[in-house]
Amino acid sequence: MEGKIPRYLLVFTLLALSGFIVLIGNITSLEDLNDQLTSNFYKIQSSIHSAFKHPKILLPAKVNHPYCAQFGQEPTAEEAKEERDLLNSIAWPGPAVQGLPLEVSSDPAKSYFMIHGPPRQHIGGQLVVSVHMQNFLGLPKKHGGDFLIARLHSPELGAGVAGKVHDHQDGNYIVIFPLLWVGVVWVQITMVHSSEAVVVLKRLQEEKPDRGVFKSMFRAGAASETTVCNLCLPLNQDPLCNYTDILTGEPWYCYKPKTLGCDARVTHFKADMKGNLITNYDAQFFQSGINLKVPIHSSGMGNVTVIPAEEGQIQVKNNQTASGYYYKNTWRPLKGQDMHQFNNATAITKCLRGKVVYMFGDSTIRQWFEYLTAVVPNLKQGNLYIPKSAGPYVAVDSKNNIMISFRCHGPPIFFTTLFTSELRYVANELDRIEGGPNTVILVSIGAHFNMYPIDIYIRRLRHIRRALLQLLKREPTTLVVIRSANMRKLNLQISLSNSDWFSQQQDTVLRAMFHGLNIHILDAWEMTLAHNLPHDLHPPRPIVRNMIDLILSQICHFEKT
Repeated sequence: MEGKIPRYLLVFTLLALSGFIVLIGNITSLEDLNDQLTSNFYKIQSSIHSAFKHPKILLPAKVNHPYCAQFGQEPTAEEAKEERDLLNSIAWPGPAVQGLPLEVSSDPAKSYFMIHGPPRQHIGGQLVVSVHMQNFLGLPKKHGGDFLIARLHSPELGAGVAGKVHDHQDGNYIVIFPLLWVGVVWVQITMVHSSEAVVVLKRLQEEKPDRGVFKSMFRAGAASETTVCNLCLPLNQDPLCNYTDILTGEPWYCYKPKTLGCDARVTHFKADMKGNLITNYDAQFFQSGINLKVPIHSSGMGNVTVIPAEEGQIQVKNNQTASGYYYKNTWRPLKGQDMHQFNNATAITKCLRGKVVYMFGDSTIRQWFEYLTAVVPNLKQGNLYIPKSAGPYVAVDSKNNIMISFRCHGPPIFFTTLFTSELRYVANELDRIEGGPNTVILVSIGAHFNMYPIDIYIRRLRHIRRALLQLLKREPTTLVVIRSANMRKLNLQISLSNSDWFSQQQDTVLRAMFHGLNIHILDAWEMTLAHNLPHDLHPPRPIVRNMIDLILSQICHFEKT
C-alpha cells in the first residue's frame, strides 16, 4: 500500500472537484440571472409607468390639509376657481410608482445633454438643447418631473442668460436659450432635484406644514409662559388662542398658556425646525454632490460660437424665453424697460429726490434698504431699540425730501424676537398709504411660505393684490414693484424647508396672479440664475446693485412719463 493513493481518498478528491465545477457553473448562472433580473426589472418598471401615464395632470377641486383646512376665510366661487387653475398650472409630473430603489432614480452623472444645430450660430436666434436623464444603472428614465435649471454664459464677457426648460414627461427635456451676444457661449444644465426627490418635497408641503416651529411669550406681571404658535397646528390637542387678523382674515394660532389669558401675548419668535422629517430612504435623494444641485455634462460639444446676424435674418422674439440677461456684468432687461447704471450717491439721490419708498417683506428686500443706506450717506437712519433683522427701519434725507422705510411682513416670519404689535400684514399697511406719483411700493414675499401648501401662499398674495389694486385705483401714478423669489444654496436640511423647487412653484403663481396689472415684477429668479456668482439666500452685492439699478431706472422713467 505504501506509495499508492488510497481508493477512498481518490474518490473524495473526484467528488470535491466535481462539486467545485458545479459551484463555478452556478456562480456564472447567478451572474447571468442577475443581469436578466435587472433587465426584467427595468422592463416591468417601464410597463408600470406606461400603464399609469396620463395625458394631463389635474388636481381635485378642493385640496384638504390635515392641519390647515379649517383655518382662514372660505374663498368665494371666483377665488376658488382661480385657485384651482393656479394649482393645475403648477401640477408637477413624477414617477407613477414610488418607493423604488435609489438605483432607478435620476443620476446627473450618467445623464447628458446635446446641443442641436451647428457649432456656429447667428445672434438673434435660439439655441436648442436636449437633456436625456438616466438612472444610476445607466438606463434611460421613462418619466419626467426632474427639476432642472439652465443657463447660457460667457465668463470672459460677464454675460449670462437663463434657459427655459420644457419637460416631455418621458425622461427627455428640451431647453431653449436666446442668443443675445457675439462670442463663445457655454451651456450649463443643473439637476436641482430628481423627480423622486420632488415627491418627498410635495409630501412634506402637504403633510408637515408645521415643521417650522414658532413660539410666543405670554406675560402678566412676574408670570410668564411660552407656547408654540403657527398658521397650521395639529387638531384636537391643547386649546388654541385665535389671532386671526380681523381685516384680512389671515389666520394665526398659539396654544393657550396653562395659567395666562390669550390677551397676555407679548412676543413672537422663530424657535427651531423640527427634526426627523424624512426617512433614511427619502434622504438618499438629497445627497450633495450626487443628486442635489449637480451639473449634467454634455455628450458632445458643450459650447457654440455666436456670430453676427446675416443680412435678412429673421429675429426671434427673445422676450418669450427670458426677461433679461447679463452683459459685462450688467443686467439688460428684454421687455421694453430702460436700464441705467447709478454708480454713486449723487445719481441715486437725484433719482429719489422727493420720493417716499415703502419696502415690505422679508430679508431679501431688507437688502435693498441696507444697500441704499450704505451707498447714500445722506440717508440717515433713526432706529433706536429696533431688532437688527426685523425692523421697522426708516431712513430720511431731509435736504432732498427722501424717505425710505422697511417693514417685515406678518406671520409666518422667521426673524428674531418681535413684539406682537409689530406683526403687520402687508395688505393692511398698503391700505394706509395714500400713493401718488412720488410714492414707490416695493414688496417681496415668498421664502417664509416655502413650508406651507401653496394655496396658503395664494391666499396671502390675493390679499396683497386686492390692497394694491385699491391703492392704484386711488392713485394710478403709484409705482409698484414686486420682487420674485431667488435661487439659493441647498443641502439636505435647507431643501426640506426652503428648496428652490418650493420657490419655483411660488414664482409661477406670483407671475400669474399679477399678470396684466399695472404692477412690475422684478425677476430675481432669472437675475440670480443667469449670474455667475453662487446661489445664496441673500444674493451677493453685484446682483443687488443690478436690482437697485433696475428699480431706480423704473422710478426715473416713470417720472418722465
